[in-house]
Amino acid sequence: MCQLLGMNANTPTDISFSFAGFRQRGGMTDHHEDGFGIAFFERSECEPCDSNDSEATSRFNNSSFNSSSFGNSSNNNGFNDSSVDGATVAQRAATGLRLFHDNKPSHLSPVADLVHNYPIKAINVISHIRKATQGQNCLANTHPFVREVWGEQWVFAHNGQMNEGFVRRCQRLQKNGNAEYCQPVGNTDSEMAFCYLINRLKSTFKQRPDDAALFAFLTAQCRYLAANGLFNCLLSNGNWQLAYAGSLLFYLTRKAPFGEARLADDDLAINFSDVTTDKDRVTILVTIPLTKNEDWQQLAVNECAIFKDGELVHQDRPSQRKYLTIEEGKAIAKAVGASV
Repeated sequence: MCQLLGMNANTPTDISFSFAGFRQRGGMTDHHEDGFGIAFFERSECEPCDSNDSEATSRFNNSSFNSSSFGNSSNNNGFNDSSVDGATVAQRAATGLRLFHDNKPSHLSPVADLVHNYPIKAINVISHIRKATQGQNCLANTHPFVREVWGEQWVFAHNGQMNEGFVRRCQRLQKNGNAEYCQPVGNTDSEMAFCYLINRLKSTFKQRPDDAALFAFLTAQCRYLAANGLFNCLLSNGNWQLAYAGSLLFYLTRKAPFGEARLADDDLAINFSDVTTDKDRVTILVTIPLTKNEDWQQLAVNECAIFKDGELVHQDRPSQRKYLTIEEGKAIAKAVGASV
């Protein structure tokens, strides 16, 4: 099994401190050596592309995008839906996506060095370090995965292991032409789970529902996936970030008054009061706590939590709450053929 790292903030924030510790788990302090990826949703300076604005649509259609050898960045404005209101247009134009993948261990990766030394200011971040259990070590199988949903870029990363029955059902759906909206590029069970989620979402809602209906649907689908394997995930559209715990997932919200934090995986500390304002609010999500002197909150097994602007805006807990120890979570992962 792999490990997850996420960030959701109310102001553009760099994740360099957390990433410095997290990347060490990719072969230095832990054995997740089969590549890593990280996605940054950044505030965009691009103008909204309103489908009723022919000039804006023309500007978008005639625009071009550049990518580097280390990753790519793109804007988030590509849609043409006359039912979209102005608020949704503004939301879609608010973020652009910068994505980096490498199939080398994160503690040795030159791409990870770049990310660490380049303090990218983002609103949402999802990162993943991989221990391959299904699918070989290659870029196509490296998380996070990205798909377009209603003109938004959705980013997904998973740790766990989907069971064989679920994988076979998804393969049959693909062969029968019943997975029309999303199909895997690689051959991991994780990307298959993401495509299942997207296909269910788009076949159920022809247009984007309101947040209450969307969050309820996503929670129900995550619970279905968790019933068909070991399923922990992070999911974001750049505006909010969803965290689902099938076993282990922790979060921490930093806000004023800020204090010092010390990494568990690296000899590094920072006093956040020196680099923040009183208005800043940042939530960090991770499989196993990154710091040894802060009070991390744990999601219950099968709990779904959604964060926006660094705050918890949706929480769905089972009536019978269960919290695993880290050792129990590792044992469950090993029992299904994965490892933490």
